[in-house]
Amino acid sequence: MNISELRQEYHRRICSEIIRISHGAKGDYPNFADGSSVLSTNYAWGILKQLSCKRNDNKLKGQTAGTRFERITKDFVEDSLTYLQHVRPGEFEYFVRESITQFTQYDHLNYISRAFKGDAVLASAFGGDYVVQADITVGKKPMSDALIDEHGILRNSADDHAKYTILRERNSPHQILHAVISCKWTIRTDRAQNTRTEVLNLIRNRKGHLPHIVAITAEPWPARIAALALGTGDLDCVYHFALPELIETVNESGSEDAIESLKIMVDGKRLRDVSDLPFDLVA
Repeated sequence: MNISELRQEYHRRICSEIIRISHGAKGDYPNFADGSSVLSTNYAWGILKQLSCKRNDNKLKGQTAGTRFERITKDFVEDSLTYLQHVRPGEFEYFVRESITQFTQYDHLNYISRAFKGDAVLASAFGGDYVVQADITVGKKPMSDALIDEHGILRNSADDHAKYTILRERNSPHQILHAVISCKWTIRTDRAQNTRTEVLNLIRNRKGHLPHIVAITAEPWPARIAALALGTGDLDCVYHFALPELIETVNESGSEDAIESLKIMVDGKRLRDVSDLPFDLVA
């Protein structure tokens, strides 16, 4: 199966399991649009038309859309990376809503959390927003010496050499956090800020190298995507679940501001399509 077929299956599942038509004061709108905005609604309808989504008026409960978006995106990434094992070898595992403390770069945060729970003074002085429960995480298992030593890099080496590297299974009991994927079915200003806060915690509190840190969204309004995509580059990149379809829809709308906003993000390497994501994760 190639990336186009994987992407098509990804969209088939999103259309079937997530996208619903909502009813508002200004008329019907897809549930990833802002029903109070004509622009947002028009862009969402345009994407739906290009994806050939069938209309579904059944409501979803509560946070169902976001939860399903996480699971479907996780499946897409997992399925895609199986075809890229030769590019980035390793034994990977994929999780939804898992604490980062199970990974070797962040396992020390368990100790900090326990200390804060038992000490009100520490908790009030330093706060407790250290532990991130990521939407999607990709973990890489440390490797056995037998696998690493295929070309003799460890053969007859001193016991006190390479004794701390997290790549060796004998040195690390935890998986290595390879990637963190934040899933935002839609973007509002407060949600964009929450994502940035989580990213800063990942950057500041690690012991070891950073994982890939990315976000993916179905938000149809370029101005709101920009709230997450543009800035200092704390995120590696933002991915859209249907970027070519969004670009075509916005171009057809004739909105110069929206067209220019998308161009800045794409040309500035801050916004890419979901089909780029698995390749970037093994780069």
